[in-house]
Amino acid sequence: MSATNSDTQRGWPATDDQVDAKAVLNALDDDACRAILEATSETALTATELSERCDIPMSTAYRKVEKLTEAELVEERVRINTTGKHATEYRKGFDDVRVSIDDGEVDIEMTAADAESAGDVERDPSAGSPYAVADD
Repeated sequence: MSATNSDTQRGWPATDDQVDAKAVLNALDDDACRAILEATSETALTATELSERCDIPMSTAYRKVEKLTEAELVEERVRINTTGKHATEYRKGFDDVRVSIDDGEVDIEMTAADAESAGDVERDPSAGSPYAVADD
């Protein structure tokens, strides 16, 4: 099994970044993981918010976001609150996933989320990682 994660905003030209095809397929086969992907497609949510929105226990929410993060299907970032209490939040990290089988081998190509679907994400150019600011 092989998988690539494309850094292009749209389209299928893939880079050599390998993702675990089995992890992607296992995550997509999981009902709770699919519910989390649907919930995080419009906005980034914390595990508590995912638990409430997806009607799953907190422990399940944490296990599923870990599974989705390892499969590179969600992106993790820190929500920085002006009160000083920071939280980890999760957002769907792709626009499309294409699965194909060629000569008995599973191939997965994912397109990275485009700038429009990234919504309110601010990027720290020095660290290269996203963060969010909230006035909670």
